[in-house]
Amino acid sequence: MADLTTRLGSLVLPNPVMAASGTFGFGREYIRFYPLSLPGAVMAKGLTLEANPGNRTPRIAETPAGMLNSIGLENPGVDAFIRDELPWMLSNGARVIANIGGHSPSEYEESSRRLSEAEGLAAIEVNISCPNVDGGGIAFGTDPSLAAQVVRLVKKHSRVPLIVKLTPNVTDITEIALAIEAEGADILSLINTLVGMAIDAKTRRPVLARYIGGLSGPAVKPVALRMVWQVAQVTDLPIIGIGGIVSAQDAIEFFLAGAHAVAIGSGNLVNPYCIPEVIKGVEQWLDEEGYASVSDVRGLALPG
Repeated sequence: MADLTTRLGSLVLPNPVMAASGTFGFGREYIRFYPLSLPGAVMAKGLTLEANPGNRTPRIAETPAGMLNSIGLENPGVDAFIRDELPWMLSNGARVIANIGGHSPSEYEESSRRLSEAEGLAAIEVNISCPNVDGGGIAFGTDPSLAAQVVRLVKKHSRVPLIVKLTPNVTDITEIALAIEAEGADILSLINTLVGMAIDAKTRRPVLARYIGGLSGPAVKPVALRMVWQVAQVTDLPIIGIGGIVSAQDAIEFFLAGAHAVAIGSGNLVNPYCIPEVIKGVEQWLDEEGYASVSDVRGLALPG
């Protein structure tokens, strides 16, 4: 039987299939389906320094082969997460990765400082790539110097591996990846959502209250796969592939493109059993193809 143990630098997980930040919340809605110890890790819902009500509604729209969201980082804030959500997640066996966003570098730094005082976190994921907030978010992820500044400040405080989530809404994603690597990022995750919109032909108005949102789901998989493949060629940092993964075959394609692990987002909304099915399917495929582990197939689609 294939060994699914996954090593992302110093971060060791039992399998390479995670719950991506956002659609999984803090796991409270999914624990009725399977234990939180089953995913390799749970990337908690994105956090800001203070509680945030998010954007006005409507803020979700279904699209062909995907969905648009403009949630706007609705969350209870870092302190409430540390007090209420983190202990509950840990008590239910989750390997917890905290995801942080912000409107300024100092917000990121303070969130990292407070989280570093909490016990039990497996890693921190820095979201410099959210298209659904005004100021910050995607602005940091599209400017190499700003991205580097945020990573540098967060790294000062983090006592756990630092994951940085990259935006696809750039001309050259490898430029951002290299700038972040130079500041000490331990792991990269990509991609976040693509900027998009939907218009209602009846009302002649945009469907989302904020007009634009982030596109996710199977529609973005070819873009995500290409970007993982590109970044894997310029950095030795471990990569978590994200974008349109709904099956074991999808996950395997990301491994072949150079990803060490994958995270499932929108797929959880369509099929709450998506994560366990992908884990089982990856293991079955490795056995059938005669591979001992995911590392044996990682990067086989890269040039040379």
